[in-house]
Amino acid sequence: MTPPSHFTIFKAILHLLMKLLLLTTFPLKAIFRSALMVNLLELVQIQSLLRLLDITGSMIHGLRIKDGKATYVSRYVRTSRLKQEEFFGGAKFMKIGDLKGLFGLFTVYMQMLRTKLKVLDISYGNGTANTALVYHHGKLLALSEADKPYVLKVLEDGDLQTLGMLDYDKRLAHSFTAHPKVDPVTGEMFTFGYSHAPPYITYRVISKDGIMQDPVPITIPEAIMMHDFAITENYAIMMDLPLCFRPKEMVKNNKLAFTFDATKKARFGVLARYANNEALIKWFELPNCFIFHNANAWEEGDEVVLITCRLQNPDLDMVNGGVKEKLENFCNELYEMRFNMKSGAASQRKLSESAVDFPRINENYTGRKQRYVYGTTLNSISKVTGIIKFDLHAEPETGKSQLEVGGNVQGIFDLGPGRFGSEAVFVPSQPGTECEEDDGYLIFFVHDENTGKSSVNVIDAKTMSAEPVAVVELPKRVPYGFHAFFVTEEQIQEQAKL
Repeated sequence: MTPPSHFTIFKAILHLLMKLLLLTTFPLKAIFRSALMVNLLELVQIQSLLRLLDITGSMIHGLRIKDGKATYVSRYVRTSRLKQEEFFGGAKFMKIGDLKGLFGLFTVYMQMLRTKLKVLDISYGNGTANTALVYHHGKLLALSEADKPYVLKVLEDGDLQTLGMLDYDKRLAHSFTAHPKVDPVTGEMFTFGYSHAPPYITYRVISKDGIMQDPVPITIPEAIMMHDFAITENYAIMMDLPLCFRPKEMVKNNKLAFTFDATKKARFGVLARYANNEALIKWFELPNCFIFHNANAWEEGDEVVLITCRLQNPDLDMVNGGVKEKLENFCNELYEMRFNMKSGAASQRKLSESAVDFPRINENYTGRKQRYVYGTTLNSISKVTGIIKFDLHAEPETGKSQLEVGGNVQGIFDLGPGRFGSEAVFVPSQPGTECEEDDGYLIFFVHDENTGKSSVNVIDAKTMSAEPVAVVELPKRVPYGFHAFFVTEEQIQEQAKL
């Protein structure tokens, strides 16, 4: 057998790293009232943030509440990757944290060889479905941005089944973001995928009936990581941020293949959301940064407004070892960015101190102007220490060096010493926009390292009172996770119709 050339190996790195190195964050899924809480988590002690991303499969931890009774469930998403590694009795696919230096090159070669010899089958994807959940057209989807969605079904008793991969009648031939947007008015879902090959980004619209429209390629100068995007009533906002895919750095500098280029600007492309090509996309520039998660976007006169968590000078290598001194600089701040569609001007302003991430809103306002943003407060090793509420109608207080109540910070729910949590999901008290925007509840998982116990907490989103509305103790530890999701009783029942 003739060994592959260096060029062949380099091409394989380009392909496989974009498939398997895409940064994901563990999802926590939730349904409340007639409800279920879910989390995709690792079952071993976390030694670094990237170790969180390296699990073979995602385990969903759920809590369903119905008729005053709570039912806890934990199930793996039965991905093709998980099934194959179960068969072999151990890990066979590449992991993010291993792809550094010469060892990373060897790891790529080994996966190429295993695939060539048909030891591994990647025809049904090799993703982990371990980042987030979304509900659309009667389907609950488990997502990771390096693969296609997996369809889950919530059973009447709260149990979960994996139904298989979704490719939209073979119309989906690329990866699918972990952060698609569902328009609460039209029922459509908007999504994208990114790739190592031009045009690097592909934008898609999925009708309320689940029909995926033709792809819209978005051309940018080089391959990047694009973890999230945003929509308004009339636009989609793409983000060309300088966390660039440069696999030569993996061997040359013993780094991960995604490298932040501090010499490049951050670019934001505003595209008509029903465009059938990129001809009329309008690009705006701001100082360099990276963004993992957006809160929302809307239109105000000639301007498109984006509320986001902005990160300065990200270095994925600094989270690969979980070293506290490095992680102290890995902090997000809430920002408002404005893009004037008439003049072409762009501006930004800081709305918070560090560190805030995983922003959520009342999703009945997705793509429309809203007032409140909820997020998580993070400590120096990126554990969730509390839940914070921002009022965008208030001005930030100046002169502060940490997150405190006052100004635009309307409330902070502190989890307490040794207690750490997850992303909080907003659940409105009434459907639609019939009630006030912040009239509802925040639901999240908490783990108490003092006692070793885990629970689901429910707090009042309007008052942010220190007294929880409800606490449901769980029979086992739920490992730390990130993203959360809420599925209504109506959505659970709707699954049976399809």
